[in-house]
Formats: sequence, structure tokens, C-alpha cells
Amino acid sequence: MTSNTNTQFLRFILVPLVLGLALTAFGQDKSEYQKRDFCSNYNYSNGDKGSFRETRETTVAAGNTITVDARRNGGISVKGENRADVLIRACVQTMGKTDEEAQATAKSIRIETGSVIRAEGLSDESNSSVSYEILVPRNSNLELTAYNGGISISSVEGNIEFETTNGGVSVKDAAGDVKGKTKNGGVNVSLSGNAWRGGGLDVETTNGGVNLEIPDGYAARLETGTVNGGVKSTIDGLNFPENGKYSERKNKRIETDLNGGGATIRVATINGGIKIGNASVKVL
Repeated sequence: MTSNTNTQFLRFILVPLVLGLALTAFGQDKSEYQKRDFCSNYNYSNGDKGSFRETRETTVAAGNTITVDARRNGGISVKGENRADVLIRACVQTMGKTDEEAQATAKSIRIETGSVIRAEGLSDESNSSVSYEILVPRNSNLELTAYNGGISISSVEGNIEFETTNGGVSVKDAAGDVKGKTKNGGVNVSLSGNAWRGGGLDVETTNGGVNLEIPDGYAARLETGTVNGGVKSTIDGLNFPENGKYSERKNKRIETDLNGGGATIRVATINGGIKIGNASVKVL
């Protein structure tokens, strides 16, 4: 691919994958709407090139650990619900010299749903991607891997590990033992309730900002910091005497107990700012 084609394609691939978090209901009467909406939110175009896009949906039994590999191009959104099975929506997107060529490429892509949810038939050199929206039982263990794509987790409690290279990450209303990282992308974490349920949270990025939302009265051991960037907070209990309640911390690292302490909440970056504010998230 030319440099210009690469740039346009990556713009499409790195669309933030917080789309699933914006959906408030997944009833059967809305299934077809949600299925269409998931994939149609991606703006897939590249000049006069042909393109093809479709959503594939399937339901499988929930196993001990739900493992998703988005391969080189694609992101992952996982949301917990009151359900016993796992609903998988895969958005298959391809490009070619013509629309017909792009559609032919899509037909060669298979979505595997065995021990690992992943796409087969994808080539690292092709203009193809498969992104996932997955609805799981609230109590689920997750292993999520992406490369060029974001990762979003909402309303899930369990042993959760995730990693991407180029893409932002979002964790909302989660619990359990949660660990994740990205190299190039921002981190958004919204806590809920009065305290963390489980072992704790550890999320980091190398190049990207951090936004952490904490409810009033939340009890935790908070650890956060940056090397190149500022730290701002509007949270009572984080002692910033320079300008009262809202200030920028010169010492770019915080280690403190909030409201008596609790499980460790660690969110950190190397190159990026940190903002800590009151959570608006509601427990679903």
C-alpha cells in the first residue's frame, strides 16, 4: 500500500471502540437494530477504492475464560449482561479495487468461536479488519488482545487481562482482578459503587493521557503517575494545597489511601497528562 493509503486505512481502524458503551439496551426486539448499528458506526472509505462491510452474529456457550484475538486490525468491545451465553457480533470490513473484489475478500474470512474468538483468512498486508462487540455474563473471565484497535470493557467482573498496541482503552463499572495496557492510546476508567470488588485494577499506557472518574466516598488505595505530563484533580482527599480543590500537581505521582483505603486502583502513563474527577457512571 502507498503511504497515503496506509494513513487512510489506519484512520479507519483506530476509530475508538467505545460504541458498545453508548448502547443502553440489548433486548431481542432491538437485536436487528443493534446488529446493524454496531457495524454501521464505522466510517469505511478510501477514495475511489471499493469496499464491503457486514455484521456476522452468533451465540455460543460461555466457557471458563472468554478469549478474543482481534489480530492485526480490529478492536474489541465487551459488555456484561444478565445472560448465560455469549453473543458475538463481528464487523467484517474489506477493501479492494472494486466493491465486488472487496466482497470476495470478505467471503474468505471466517470467524472462529472455539477456544479463541478470532478471524481466520485475514492477511496482515490486506485492507481487511474484523472488530468485535461481545455480550457476556456479568461474571466472566476475559483475555483480550488487539494490535491496531481499541479495547472497551463494561459491567464485567472477573479475572480480566487485555493488551493493545495502537488504540485507546476504556474500563467502566468493572470488578475483579483487572490488568491491561496499551502502548499508543489514552486510558479512560470509570469506577462505580463505594469500593472495588476483587483484587484491584492496574491499567497503563506509554503514550496517551489518563482520565479517571471516581465516585464520591470511594474507598481505595490510589496509585497514579506520569513522567511527561501534568496531574489534575477535582477529588476531595487528594491534597493539592496550591490552588485549593483544583490544581496541577508538580510531583507527578500520587500514592494515597482514599476514604480509609482498599483494593489498589493503579492507572498510569509515561507520556501524557492525568485527570481525576468525580464519576458520572451508573451501575447497570
